[in-house]
Amino acid sequence: MDNDVSAGIVSTTVAGRLALGVTLLAFGLGTTGVIDGVGVQDAVTLAHYVGGVALFLIGLLALRDAAASAAGVAYVALGSLWFTWAVSGHGSAHAAGLFLLLFALVALTLTLAGGDTLGQVAYGLLFLAMLVLAVAQFAGSSALTKAGGWVAVAAGAVAWYAAAAALAHWPTVLPRRAAGRGVTATG
Repeated sequence: MDNDVSAGIVSTTVAGRLALGVTLLAFGLGTTGVIDGVGVQDAVTLAHYVGGVALFLIGLLALRDAAASAAGVAYVALGSLWFTWAVSGHGSAHAAGLFLLLFALVALTLTLAGGDTLGQVAYGLLFLAMLVLAVAQFAGSSALTKAGGWVAVAAGAVAWYAAAAALAHWPTVLPRRAAGRGVTATG
């Protein structure tokens, strides 16, 4: 993280990634059913308040700073979607599939918008998770639902790592080898 980045940008980005990471981890683990007695409905309160309200408010704060406007748009959009998911009751399977498909399109937009590598990976995994979960709803497939849940867990882990890395000054990029180094000719 650059020292030139203002504290406002750092705090909204880190808080947003933490909120997104925790929400995706809870949602994904609930969807997989890997923890006995914990289902997707158990993530509703967390998705409502952390994923919905907190992300939306963090996004509004980020929108106040022109340099953080992309993060602001992302967090407002994601917060709105999580809030809607939490309070909607989900309706029919096809209605839920349509909602997840629209959620996937927002995540795809955020992925293609650019930004740092960890952010793009988290949004890309979120896109894939929502796409798989949408197809699972349309097809009525519990196996695809579990697969989508695991992709959501991966997205949450990446978002959490991005926030933790910023706070703890952990690496966020893989080191690259210099061109021509490490290659030996045998002959």
